[in-house]
Amino acid sequence: MRGRLAQAHRDFRERPAYTLAEAAHYLGVPVPTIRYWATGRDGGGALIATPAHRPTLLSFLNVAELHVLAAVRRQHGVSMPKVRSAIQYLARHTHRAWDRRHPLISARLETDGLDLFMDRYGRLVSISQAGQTIMREVMTAALQRIERDDRGVPARLYPFTRNRIDAAPLLVVIDPTLAGGRPVIAGTGLATGILAERYKAGESVGELARDYGLDEEKVEEAIRCELPTAA
Repeated sequence: MRGRLAQAHRDFRERPAYTLAEAAHYLGVPVPTIRYWATGRDGGGALIATPAHRPTLLSFLNVAELHVLAAVRRQHGVSMPKVRSAIQYLARHTHRAWDRRHPLISARLETDGLDLFMDRYGRLVSISQAGQTIMREVMTAALQRIERDDRGVPARLYPFTRNRIDAAPLLVVIDPTLAGGRPVIAGTGLATGILAERYKAGESVGELARDYGLDEEKVEEAIRCELPTAA
C-alpha cells in the first residue's frame, strides 16, 4: 500500500513514460549509448536513476538528464566511470535532496554547480583548458534549452534538432503535459510525428503549413526532429 501511495504522489515528471529507443530518437543518440547510460554495463551502475526496469522506461526528467549528458558526448567521448564520479561529486556538494537525485538537471548546475562538474570531470580526463571552455559552452547551451517551473524543476525541454547547437531554434518542445510527452511544435499541441508521417506519405512542407496554419520553418523543424535525414 505504501508503495502505491508513493507512486500516486510522485511528480508525474518522474513517472515512466519513454522507452530507450524513444529517448535515443529525440536526443539524436544511439540506442546502445542511451542503454549504457541508463542501465550501466560491465559491473558499473547507471548514470541516472530510472523509474522502471524490465523493460527499462525513462521519465521526462531522465530524458532531460540524458539531454545534458549528451552535451558532454558532443564535445568529448563519455568515459562512464569518470562521468559517474563527476556526477557523484556534484551531488555531494548540493543541499536539496531533489538536486542530489538529479544533479545533472539541478538548478544549481546552471551556476556554481557547472564549475564543480567541469573541474572534477576535466581533471579526471585531462581535458585542456581550451577543451573545458568549449565543453562548458556546449553544456550551457544544453541547460538553456530546459525550461523550469518556480521550484527549479524542469518542465519543458527543447531538444537539439541540428548538429550545430548554435543553429538549433527553439521550435520543437517536449512537454510532459502535451501529446503524451512526445515532441510538439512549440506553442501548439501538434505532435511532430503527425507532420512527419504526412510528409513521408508524400505531402509537401507547403501543404502541411497551409493545413495547420503554420510557418514553413516550423513544419521543416518538426520534420527534422523526426526525420533528420529528410530535412
